[in-house]
Amino acid sequence: MKYLTKTNTYSILETVVLLSQQKPDEHIRIKIDFDELDETSAETKATYDKIRDWVGENYQLHVTNLNIAQVKRKNGIELRENYNKPKSDDSRQPGITPEKEKAITEALRHFKMI
Repeated sequence: MKYLTKTNTYSILETVVLLSQQKPDEHIRIKIDFDELDETSAETKATYDKIRDWVGENYQLHVTNLNIAQVKRKNGIELRENYNKPKSDDSRQPGITPEKEKAITEALRHFKMI
């Protein structure tokens, strides 16, 4: 049995299969209400673009990926490895203003990441 559900930006097609030793002419119907299921952690994570757009709409600020990564790191959110690393260990990164930090933190709360 196949279910088609629509989310905000994409559709999901799921197939539920029950493996058993029954005759092929017998059918078992299963109904799953997706509203009752909890969201997985992957579904609640927002992309950098979504966070940047949310901050822009709500705070009229432009934030960079570096700003978002700095706030994520401060809040204990695990970041994947950065492949664009500086060549020297003592290189400095620009700081983040308290105003931008507050806006990004609110965006992370909005997307239920913290």
